[in-house]
Amino acid sequence: MSARESWIEELLLLVLLAGAGLLLGEQAGQGMLGLLDGLVLYLAWHLWQLYRLMRWLEQGRRKMPPVAFGAWFWIRESVEALRERGRRRKRKYRRVLKGFQQSTNALPDATVVIDNDGVIEWWNQAARATLGLQSPHRGSRIQAHLQDPVFHRYLQRGDYREPLHIPSPVDPGRNLEIRVVPYGKGQRLLQARDITRLNQLETVRRDFVANVSHEMRTPLTVVHGYLETLHDDPDPALRDWQPIFGQMFQQTTRMQGIVEDLLLLSRLESGETPAGQETVDVPRLLEQIREGAVALSAGQAHRITLEAEPGLMLRGNPSELNSAFSNLVFNAVRYTPAGGRITLHWQRTPVGAEFSVSDTGIGIAAEHIPRLTERFYRVDVGRSRQSGGTGLGLAIVKHVLTRHDGELQIESRPGQGSTFRCLFPVSRIATA
Repeated sequence: MSARESWIEELLLLVLLAGAGLLLGEQAGQGMLGLLDGLVLYLAWHLWQLYRLMRWLEQGRRKMPPVAFGAWFWIRESVEALRERGRRRKRKYRRVLKGFQQSTNALPDATVVIDNDGVIEWWNQAARATLGLQSPHRGSRIQAHLQDPVFHRYLQRGDYREPLHIPSPVDPGRNLEIRVVPYGKGQRLLQARDITRLNQLETVRRDFVANVSHEMRTPLTVVHGYLETLHDDPDPALRDWQPIFGQMFQQTTRMQGIVEDLLLLSRLESGETPAGQETVDVPRLLEQIREGAVALSAGQAHRITLEAEPGLMLRGNPSELNSAFSNLVFNAVRYTPAGGRITLHWQRTPVGAEFSVSDTGIGIAAEHIPRLTERFYRVDVGRSRQSGGTGLGLAIVKHVLTRHDGELQIESRPGQGSTFRCLFPVSRIATA
């Protein structure tokens, strides 16, 4: 029955009761009193139906008490229809939730659903072995099971762009990578992945590179020294061999650079060289680097300028900062055509300090920029080797900035030059 039909029935009921009361009242000589009795009877009918509705809502029964006609019949049918839609929606959501739970149970990584306060609502099978969660833990806070203070600060800070690495609460000898993803209203999905094997492989790789580089250093130094002697020897008998000695000398020089960069990378990754808290005179350091860039430019007539804010210094390791800044500046010299412009800026910003290197060089296509800090990644292999680059400079820059709480930003367009920015937080700024 439609709402219009129910309303018509309701009006007919009102007219019927009021008319009957008026008719009976006229027969008794009290017409208005009879009309009032009919209206009271109509009101009593509605009050009774309202009472039945309230009782039904209070008792929570499945079906509403039947009503034969009128607005209450329409209300009953509408409520039943709404409840049926709600039941269908509930069954649908239950199926979705069951599918979600089945899919997450199939994942090898621990998955935990927590609310905004860190209360555990659900977890998959992997979380039992990885995090030690059991049935009694439902409703408790995740902080009670992952008691690492670093994790507590990570969860409270709310910045989950980077994953967190902590020891496993079940086995301290294993390492976990924690990721938190907010979703819905106040809900968060916590994932824990065992990265112990990955860390072991990374350690083996780092040790291998460090050991091989260290073992190569001595024979390379010997060969390089002999080649330098032969290359500079004025003996006429060696004159025809000078071009060969020159090429060999150039290649051993390049190999020495690669070995030194590999050893530096190994130290940076292993943390053997502490970042320190020494106050670094950045303007003076950059002036020295600019002089080195002018010497590297040789006869290419690069216009290299430095604009440094006086007295703006950093707390950190001088040799590491020198490696990072010089790599950026020397790269700009290598990849900027003769007569190009290279500008160095060191300035204070609203959020800290910034060192930038801008050039008018060949530029870099957008698809290469995300991979520039990978080891040995080259946009143009032939040009990189010709310019004397090792392919490790930007990887060193990235690691140095990470150890100094910094960030590297790269902007570039092919044919229009590039800008490399090193951003440091306020906590790293020092003054003279």
